[in-house]
Amino acid sequence: MREFKDRTAVITGAASGIGLALAQRAAREGMRLVLADIDEAKLAEAAKTLPVAADALCTRRADVSREEDIAALADTAFDRFDGVHLLCNNAGVGLTRLAWELTTADWEWVLGVNLWSVVHAVRHFVPRMLAQDGESHIVNTASVAGLLSTPAMAAYNVSKHGVVTLSETLYAELAEQKAKIGVSVLCPAWVPTAIHTSERNRPQRFGEATLPSAASAAYQERISQAVKSGRLTADDMANAVFDAVAANRFYVVPHSRIKQAVRLRMEDILEDRNPTPL
Repeated sequence: MREFKDRTAVITGAASGIGLALAQRAAREGMRLVLADIDEAKLAEAAKTLPVAADALCTRRADVSREEDIAALADTAFDRFDGVHLLCNNAGVGLTRLAWELTTADWEWVLGVNLWSVVHAVRHFVPRMLAQDGESHIVNTASVAGLLSTPAMAAYNVSKHGVVTLSETLYAELAEQKAKIGVSVLCPAWVPTAIHTSERNRPQRFGEATLPSAASAAYQERISQAVKSGRLTADDMANAVFDAVAANRFYVVPHSRIKQAVRLRMEDILEDRNPTPL
């Protein structure tokens, strides 16, 4: 999809980080915007900074782990603008714990936001996108954690591996149907966003995370520092996404150096080796 002007983009997790950068880039491209985030106040403040006319902008609070919120978001987008041309399933959360320290509620929260939100979006957006005229594109934000398995991030890794394989499957299915819907999966490494403080937006129904053990706390500090020291920015991610959409490119891995680790993992599999520690 090469034309963006006067088309409609739906972006989840749009109040900050990569989601906000995607919204800013879409606004500069002249797109109509439907933006969703669980933090309604922060989303409203972010929306004020976008160079978009009031009649071309719609914001909505959404807990993307709930199917009814995704369904309502789809209804809003199609009712307001009569079509969706760029769907960015971007909302995501992270939690650093050793695998055996994760509670059922931790798993439900992380999988709900990171994976089930994309599952629900496929169910509620794709049939309508298939029925509309012209080209459209879906971008699912995964992570290099969907291609690798970093210690102390089991729930996050599982959710992002799920997003990658769901995206690959969706791509193949749409291609076989000769649908005019492209698919891309974004797999960034460390980007200085606030994902390492995701618990600030953890819904009450999931309760509070238990205190980490000393080992988990050490991993948590290490990952927090890695996130904050990331050299590529959210704007870099947004630019990479729009380049990929224009080129109809599926894999979007902006951190090129991480591909060495991905290659090593593939070689471990092909050579029947045990996993090489990251």
